[in-house]
Amino acid sequence: MSVSIRTDCFGEIQENDGTSKTVTRFTMSNESIEVQIIDYGACITSLKVPDKSGKMDDIVMGFDTIEEYVNHPYYFGCTVGRFANRIAKGEFVLDDEKHSLAINNGPNHLHGGLKGFDKVIWDATVEGNKVILFYTSPSMEENYPGELKCYVIYELTEGNEIIIDYEATTTEKTPISLTNHSYFNLAGHGSGPIYDQIISLNADYYTPVDVTLIPIGNIAPVTSTHFDLREPKRLETLFEINPDGFDHNFCINGELGIDRKVARVQMHHPESGRCMEVHSTQPGVQFYTANFLPEHDTLCGKEGKYYKKHGAFCLETQNYPDAVNQANFPNAFLSPDEVYNHTTRLSFLLK
Repeated sequence: MSVSIRTDCFGEIQENDGTSKTVTRFTMSNESIEVQIIDYGACITSLKVPDKSGKMDDIVMGFDTIEEYVNHPYYFGCTVGRFANRIAKGEFVLDDEKHSLAINNGPNHLHGGLKGFDKVIWDATVEGNKVILFYTSPSMEENYPGELKCYVIYELTEGNEIIIDYEATTTEKTPISLTNHSYFNLAGHGSGPIYDQIISLNADYYTPVDVTLIPIGNIAPVTSTHFDLREPKRLETLFEINPDGFDHNFCINGELGIDRKVARVQMHHPESGRCMEVHSTQPGVQFYTANFLPEHDTLCGKEGKYYKKHGAFCLETQNYPDAVNQANFPNAFLSPDEVYNHTTRLSFLLK
């Protein structure tokens, strides 16, 4: 089962100086899966996988045009950075110096700021069955110190896996946490709420949050809480207990390494049978159930389908939110003598 990659133009974006830049789309496919990536935001725009009858569906939210990606605020499919998730009050202290970042999510900083890695065109090349994307973030971009050179490498394997490798180096000590922000619905994008899907998540602990979704500092056991997802649970049951949904970081069990299984999500309705497993070398995963999408038909995505609240889930492999301000969380800073490197693997199965 060989893997092929073809490229085409996804559109053009206008720069502030009046010039335009072409956005390139990469279509990676084997005999079972097709995934499309654009160099704007190092973004997954489409992911087609079969159900148990062989019917192909696109299972990620996205848009048909580059203009929609430029203008929307939901991070569909993109690479987020320099620091994924929230930083409390947009502040951190590094070597006794206070740094202030943009406030773009209530009172906090989110996903790299006003123009994060999701809003730039990355350099891109193809090598074998990989799409290699590269971006140099200048020192003090979004007020983060140090020039950061970043690679995001997408690989489609013959075994129906998508492997995402992240690598970065810096000229000054700086916060970093990169992730992919795809919104998944295993019944197909725009097919309605995800209540009939089942999740299990390999985490004995999670990080409780305040009303602004910033961790309060402790690492709490999931036992006897609705955050205990270690055994498969139907999302409909979870929403009955917690109608607001999830936007929480879970602390993945086991030593850091690619064999750490984050989650297994599977469909249990006759039209599907799709399962997705996530493995990651990161210490945490943000389980998000699209709580902030609109409740009514106002957000039109691909193929004229409307995307609404609780119509997808995200599994954002990451460092813990606000780790730059929490001494008991994993180290969130990269030094010039280090290489930032982590891997996330998405595996697609049928049950």
